[in-house]
Amino acid sequence: MQALWMLFASLMFAIMAMFVKFASEQASLGQIILFRGLPTAAGILAWACVTRRTIIPPTWRLHVLRNIAGAGSIWFSFFAMGRLPLATAITLNYTSPLFIAGWMAWRAHDLTDRLRTLAVAIGFIGVIAILRPTLDQSQWLAALLGLTAGGLTAIAVMQVRSLGRSGEPEWRIVLFFALSSCLTGGIATLLTGWQAPTLYGWFTLLGVGICGLLGQFAMTRAFSRGSAALSAVLQYSTIPFSILLGYLFWDDRLDALAWLGMLLIATAGLVSTWRTMAAARRS
Repeated sequence: MQALWMLFASLMFAIMAMFVKFASEQASLGQIILFRGLPTAAGILAWACVTRRTIIPPTWRLHVLRNIAGAGSIWFSFFAMGRLPLATAITLNYTSPLFIAGWMAWRAHDLTDRLRTLAVAIGFIGVIAILRPTLDQSQWLAALLGLTAGGLTAIAVMQVRSLGRSGEPEWRIVLFFALSSCLTGGIATLLTGWQAPTLYGWFTLLGVGICGLLGQFAMTRAFSRGSAALSAVLQYSTIPFSILLGYLFWDDRLDALAWLGMLLIATAGLVSTWRTMAAARRS
């Protein structure tokens, strides 16, 4: 059952990315970020009030670090989603396990895990395949920011782990991430001005928020009640879902080099995740 929750989460995140791409045609990036956080923040705050749970955390430092990285990641990844083929943008964001594995090996000054080291190297060869010189010049900034989003996601994930070890409940971690999206998206919208969307635009903005909320809930349930290793593997199903959506709605046709790059990144990410989790269990 938990595998189904993770597959559902992956589908929701792929559909959310689709709505981000649609919404970018009418709304500003700040508006899209704002609507990504609103349903999640409102839902968790209402639930916390009804169940009389304490919203204020015992420590702010880890939350601040997590949300600086998380806010940067969502801004860069949404920017990339609006300007790159859907599958390409999502795949670049899924390089986070490679950054985590590389960081852990560097911090421990341990390159003896040759399989993990090889996986990281292969993964970044996949990145080069996607960011090949034939990439449209207008897409280079979006591609590099998409890759940066993967690095920031890695930092956010490591902070989430630290928060979990400190006893911070998952719902409060998600709440403050949603609030950071609302805050940064709201400030950006105030600075740039509100762009009045059409009915279609409202539909896409609500789609971003609702699919993000459903995906977050399903992913949290999968990781908290099922096998973390299986959930980590199944989250990569977002990539094939995004490939299908990109083909259906934008007729995205990936060439052989792009397919190879995605395959290398996904395979390396899975191996890196497996070896990182094994190392964490030993420590």
